[in-house]
Amino acid sequence: MAFLEILKYPESRLFEPSKTISEINGDLQHQIDEMINTLYFSRGLGLAAPQVGDLRSFFVYDLSGSEDAKEGRQGPVIVINPEIIETEGEEIADEGCLSIPGYFEKVKRAYRVLMKGLDREGKEIRIEAEGLAARLFQHEIDHIKGVLMLDHLSSLKRDVFLRKFKKQLKQAETD
Repeated sequence: MAFLEILKYPESRLFEPSKTISEINGDLQHQIDEMINTLYFSRGLGLAAPQVGDLRSFFVYDLSGSEDAKEGRQGPVIVINPEIIETEGEEIADEGCLSIPGYFEKVKRAYRVLMKGLDREGKEIRIEAEGLAARLFQHEIDHIKGVLMLDHLSSLKRDVFLRKFKKQLKQAETD
């Protein structure tokens, strides 16, 4: 079973926008399977292709173990070329990221979203979600656009993060 390396901040590829997928082929199917394995191994809820250095527009997620899991949404779900087409409300809640391990911060997101995309067979899907699932969709689509959760923070919170991050880097160099 293969696990992919999850890129960590400040890796430059995390800031590059992804390309729309025009062909669903064996290479993409293999990458999807490896990303699902990596998602479970890392104990995350969602993983976007750019987080493993693949600049194609798709993500995988599984909310089965969360309180927000709904009937019929069990197991890994794949969304190719995802797009938020409707939002409603807003919510400020804690958010973390596999590419910024150990860091959690309150981020404002839409409370409800309607997302469209393709499943792994290329069939159009539409998923309406609220709460944690809506937050996850927005977070993963941000990755596809080259945007990190840090980009949603106030300049003060971002500065505090950067100071702590630089301090951790210096500490790691001396260890």
